[in-house]
Amino acid sequence: MQWEVVIGLETHAQLNTVSKIFSGAATAFGAEPNVQACAVDIALPGVLPVMNKGAVARAIRFGLAVGATVAPRSVFARKNYFYPDLPKGYQISQFELPVVVGGSVTIQVGQGEAAYEKTVNLTRAHLEEDAGKSLHEDFHGKSGIDLNRAGTPLLEIVTEPEMRSAAEAVAYAKALHSLVRWIDICDGNMQEGSFRCDANVSVRPKGQAEFGTRAEIKNLNSFRFLEEAINYEVRRQIELIEDGGKVVQETRLYDPDRKETRSMRSKEDAHDYRYFPDPDLLPLVISADWIEAVKGDMPELPQAMRSRFQEEYALSAYDASTLTSSLEMARYFEAAAAAAGKANAKLCANWIMGDLSARLNRDGKDIAESPVGAAQLAGLVARIGDSTISNAIGKKVFEALWNGEGQSADAVIEAQGLKQITDTGAIEKIIDEVLCANQKSVEEFRSGKEKAFNSLVGQCMKATKGKANPQQVNDLLRKKLAG
Repeated sequence: MQWEVVIGLETHAQLNTVSKIFSGAATAFGAEPNVQACAVDIALPGVLPVMNKGAVARAIRFGLAVGATVAPRSVFARKNYFYPDLPKGYQISQFELPVVVGGSVTIQVGQGEAAYEKTVNLTRAHLEEDAGKSLHEDFHGKSGIDLNRAGTPLLEIVTEPEMRSAAEAVAYAKALHSLVRWIDICDGNMQEGSFRCDANVSVRPKGQAEFGTRAEIKNLNSFRFLEEAINYEVRRQIELIEDGGKVVQETRLYDPDRKETRSMRSKEDAHDYRYFPDPDLLPLVISADWIEAVKGDMPELPQAMRSRFQEEYALSAYDASTLTSSLEMARYFEAAAAAAGKANAKLCANWIMGDLSARLNRDGKDIAESPVGAAQLAGLVARIGDSTISNAIGKKVFEALWNGEGQSADAVIEAQGLKQITDTGAIEKIIDEVLCANQKSVEEFRSGKEKAFNSLVGQCMKATKGKANPQQVNDLLRKKLAG
């Protein structure tokens, strides 16, 4: 039987406000347990929540970024359940009337000829508070409770069940991760729990309209774990059904050490949480003027910037998509292209996506931490563009700049004597010497062996220590061999 995978994601993005969603307590990561939990967060009798305006503004920014409807009136509800790390016995969330309705995120899946674009529609995004955290280590066989996270503002972003593979789910999660950082509503730090995904996974026979029974995999905090967990869960469900069993609706956890999901608890439905409007909070009213004010403060969005890069700099869709994978990379490229000139924009893109990205990955650095600034890279690209140096010599210059051995490409080129030899007479003289010393290769080339030509080019470049213009060497060498 052929199976179709159905995936929907629920993503919790921690909003980067200084204080919590309903109190003035701090949200900074890494504090000692329970030092950032105030009377409101731990639900002491008589305290009342007060809405954080900054959290609402960030929800509005997200709604505008994904083309959603920002609700003029939304309502907070109490979601009732009982965990040790939930001091009130309920979580303040939104249910029937969320702050953001609809919207979509466009994703790029795969690379090369197999790549394709897909639009993932969103159901909603709603504001809610985070719970505390249960600690199970270093407590002599007991568990501890840290309430520092209690009340931290979250935006829960829910997709329609439209993704059909782990690859699509990961592409969506990466696009969403980039977007919330791009519009500056979340720092996206997955290790600290600022951005985490729950994956709802089911399978059904191909052609069947009805969805299969889903399992929810909770708190996936890396893209690799998301992909591994979905692929495992898909295999588990298919094997279970084909062996005559039934998938049960449940919540599962992913064990990255064993690379498998395991049952955590039966999955609750909405009625199990006994939602009702929170009597301590008035409906959230967002005026059209407030939305317009937020819109006026929005940066250029990734999709618009991708289109502009293709039009303005004649880049391919792939190049434009890669360069807008983060706002920092997009700004780096624009600064470099502006300094190097539009004629060198494609060359700038190649260097950023190639040598620079490879070196950043190797050294574990973000582009904002690059030792080679945009102006320095532009200077390097400009010297390649005007044939002062070759691309091969450019790699030496880049290495020197990375290691802080010069303030500019020009300074490195001058200090190390790397300027490319373009004088025709000088190159011809070197070619004559190489031909004279390599008569066997000359005879092999003239007998039809093309590899011999490459060998002669190599000898010429070696004689000039790589400084000769490669194209000139090729053209002049062929001319002399033909003569």
